[in-house]
Amino acid sequence: MIATLRGELTESQPLLAIVETGGVGYEVHVPLTTTESLPDLGQSVQLFIHAAYREDAQTLYGFSTRDARDFFRLVIDKVSGIGPRIALNLLSQVSLQTLRNAIADGDAALLAKTPGLGKKTAERIIVELQDKVGPSTAIQGAGAKGSADSPSTADNEDFKDAVSALVALGYKVGEADKAVRKAVESLGPEATTEALVKEAFSKKK
Repeated sequence: MIATLRGELTESQPLLAIVETGGVGYEVHVPLTTTESLPDLGQSVQLFIHAAYREDAQTLYGFSTRDARDFFRLVIDKVSGIGPRIALNLLSQVSLQTLRNAIADGDAALLAKTPGLGKKTAERIIVELQDKVGPSTAIQGAGAKGSADSPSTADNEDFKDAVSALVALGYKVGEADKAVRKAVESLGPEATTEALVKEAFSKKK
């Protein structure tokens, strides 16, 4: 079983990366949050891998953090009716931190914004995973370029409140999540909700 893949990034598309190692190029399906953290072409990259084997195909799914890979596995293993494609869409919609918060808080409306995922399936995800993700908490993890999957060390309440504030200002959830993650990268983990919102909003102008 392939657990990690390290090599040269030779191609990068929104949901696909090709990593060459030992003279072999591996096609890896990745969520958008991982795409954001990939290095420039020609640079070394490491991805945490989930390998899916079937009689007619072998498909690799890659993530910039172990946490994101493990969450992907949790979704496809524990939630009936959700396969790798929808799980990848789920992790492409918003960061892992926001996904875990949404499940912990029972926010089916946020999860239902994922393409291919209706309200009933979103509610099923919450029922199946709420006791497994625990209460809302900051996610820790290390990945390439600061790990887009894990804004992590920012105070979680400030992160959540900043995302909510931007949504109230007209941002889409995914845009708000990405903007706040970038604000955390700029201001650091001690930034307040007000500072995060101000920084995120200023970058849009």
